[in-house]
Amino acid sequence: MARYTIDAPTLLHLVANEIVCDPAHRLVAPNLIRSQALALLFAAVTSGELTEPAAFVQHERLTELKMRLLGDRVSRRTAWKIAREQHWESTFDAEYFAVCRLQADAFISIDPAMVAKATGIVPLADLADLVLPS
Repeated sequence: MARYTIDAPTLLHLVANEIVCDPAHRLVAPNLIRSQALALLFAAVTSGELTEPAAFVQHERLTELKMRLLGDRVSRRTAWKIAREQHWESTFDAEYFAVCRLQADAFISIDPAMVAKATGIVPLADLADLVLPS
């Protein structure tokens, strides 16, 4: 069993494509993942990429996906430290890496920018490592 931290774009990718995660693995993420996913869904609707009913279906799926959400003081403090070390303007991305550092084996993202940011901070894995083998 492995534990993986995923970000909001990856969460939406999983639910939009109905990708089944291997039940032997566990997902962990910061509390903010659902709010960020909701904001991404809203943006997709307002830009016309997605209909509102389709967004609500994806939202329902993402809330049903089993995932451990963390936002304790140790993970927040670790996020702060990572953001300071990297000279970032925000702790949002650092929260994912903090949760990964503290509670997961690796970080998975479909977003190349997040993968680039994570490189050298936390171990990385591919989406294929998370999904149920065919």
